[in-house]
Amino acid sequence: MLKPFLITIMENKHYYSKTQENIKSEPKQYIFNFKNHSFKFNTDNGVFSKDYIDYGSFALLKEFIPNELDAPILDMGAGYGPIGIVISKLYNKKTIMCEINERAYNLILSNIKLNNSNSIAYNSNLYEKVLDIKFSSIVTNPPIRAGKDIVFAIYDGAYNQLLEGGELWVVIQKKQGAPSSKSHIEEIFGNCEIVAKDRGYYILKAIK
Repeated sequence: MLKPFLITIMENKHYYSKTQENIKSEPKQYIFNFKNHSFKFNTDNGVFSKDYIDYGSFALLKEFIPNELDAPILDMGAGYGPIGIVISKLYNKKTIMCEINERAYNLILSNIKLNNSNSIAYNSNLYEKVLDIKFSSIVTNPPIRAGKDIVFAIYDGAYNQLLEGGELWVVIQKKQGAPSSKSHIEEIFGNCEIVAKDRGYYILKAIK
């Protein structure tokens, strides 16, 4: 069962908050070239990695390989959508993205159109909007600043939302809790592989 959780919003001091209305909007756009594809992303203040795709997400995209299960892929805590949108275009897979931050969610919607992506998005507090959907893979660059309870709730909920044989993919820095994340995922899934280590980031994979 998905563990109960509480998200406390403290004057929008971190991007993992529902509203960013107190943060001045300064829209911008960047181009991300990856595996012979060119992606454009609209970003803004109040969202994670607003200037360019963060290295952790890039490291995860370098390693991720979709499995053969016939079900969508979920990007949990999608930000403005770079992981989910890139995966959908590279592998022609339906992706679903969940994001609590309303500004980031609206950027996802614009970025889906901008990149002609086979994706949909939900303004969702973790899995609340997708509890009736099972996924082939769940990918996440978890919101570390939201706290361990939220990060671990993402792992716990992933087990419930994956099909048998489905995979959880996580990118997290060693100094921000990669070893404890690996241990927690192993408790839930019974396995957790370190797929790669890249500039202090661990790419973790667990199979249900």
